[in-house]
Amino acid sequence: MTTPAAKPARITLRAATRADWPAIWAMIAPVFRAGTTYAVDPNITEDAARTLWLDSPAATFVALGDQNTPLGTYYIKPNFAGAANHICNCGYITAPQAAGQGVATTMCTHSQTAARDLGFTAMQFNLVLASNTRAVALWHHLGFSTVGLLPEAFRHPELGLVNAHIMHKHL
Repeated sequence: MTTPAAKPARITLRAATRADWPAIWAMIAPVFRAGTTYAVDPNITEDAARTLWLDSPAATFVALGDQNTPLGTYYIKPNFAGAANHICNCGYITAPQAAGQGVATTMCTHSQTAARDLGFTAMQFNLVLASNTRAVALWHHLGFSTVGLLPEAFRHPELGLVNAHIMHKHL
């Protein structure tokens, strides 16, 4: 029987730097490779992942626990260009050892403030898989509405075709 990891005394969020990349890659690579939550090629190269997660977004953050232990990471980027560029999109990944410790809640709450600071007025998640019930419940709890459902939008490696929610919140 395994003992759950102790909840960190505090969770600190700060802007990610290139020096954080090895820790970020260690968190996101297994998630991308699993192919169960992100619409990212499971065989994405590290360089392509760094461009996607760290180099291209408007901002990327890391969540740190006690002794600066990496607990999670998220990015903010415009969801659309041109006249709709006031709506952002975020991606969040929590380190496996930090699951259930409030890291995703802390990151999403922080991201809403950071997005407003960057000039965004709304946040939209384009593909929240119905099979990712914890994420759907958390985003609803944090005030996001499901504004659309994409039937059979994602080829899940174990579940087959699954539906995906489009979720939105005014900031």
